[in-house]
Amino acid sequence: MAAETAYKPATRSGAMHGRPKRRKNPLGAFGALSHVALLIWAILIIGPILWTFLASFKTNAEIFGDPITLPASLGWDAWGRAWEKAHIGQYMINTVFVVVCSTAATMLLGSMAAYVLARYAFPGNRAIYFLFVSGMTFPVFLALVPLFFVVKNLGLIDTHLGVILVYTAYSLPFTVFFLSAFFKTLPTSVAEAAMMDGCSHTRTFFQIMVPMARPGLVSITIFNVLGQWNQYLLPIVLLSGNVENKWLITQGIANISTSAGYEADWPGLFAALSMTIIPVMIIYIIFQRQIQSGLTSGAVK
Repeated sequence: MAAETAYKPATRSGAMHGRPKRRKNPLGAFGALSHVALLIWAILIIGPILWTFLASFKTNAEIFGDPITLPASLGWDAWGRAWEKAHIGQYMINTVFVVVCSTAATMLLGSMAAYVLARYAFPGNRAIYFLFVSGMTFPVFLALVPLFFVVKNLGLIDTHLGVILVYTAYSLPFTVFFLSAFFKTLPTSVAEAAMMDGCSHTRTFFQIMVPMARPGLVSITIFNVLGQWNQYLLPIVLLSGNVENKWLITQGIANISTSAGYEADWPGLFAALSMTIIPVMIIYIIFQRQIQSGLTSGAVK
């Protein structure tokens, strides 16, 4: 009887008690709506880019007749006209040279300024920092006229050097703002140990702090490249029509879009646009992980 009394079969509730409970999605309907919104946003972004690329292989009759259909044949004639006749190749080489030089100068000067403002206390530190930050709030078009005369008085109008210096100046505020916040998140013990071992301030910065700040440096470099690549107002002010061989890619695209209406060469226009879009897409696809890690590193350290 004792054994019969002690034995109690496991109830269904007891058996179910040991199973892990299914976790509910905390976002619920909001998560589903966010995914739908992201899907719609992706379609709105990818759709025009894909259509532009496909239109570069069509004829004028196909573009205006049925723009949604695929091209009848994949001919590269429009790409050849855009590269040679519209001089997109020359404009792209000029843009690469200007963007590489201005980005290198921006990152060198901006990283050093941000490091000093973030890690050293001296009179006027906050004033200099806010002076840099105030440059982010100043619209570009308000300074076009005085900027033109300043560059002209320096003898740098219609030169790539003048564009490089202006690009660097306009990119410094955001670079200093971003990197100063990033340098503050880095541990000070490493820099102190390097100073105790006899490292100078310059060596500590370039050999120790810069490698530690690599995610942030890569992110802001990509942002500067994208911003300077797509710049239109500054080149059109600093490079006049007299030096067409020095034009940048945005000026070339604007010139093609104007002449396309008269020459009816819309495939050439879309081919030129595709040539402009593809390098930027390749850069972002290659460095997307570095961009994301750079944006999140400062928040988790």
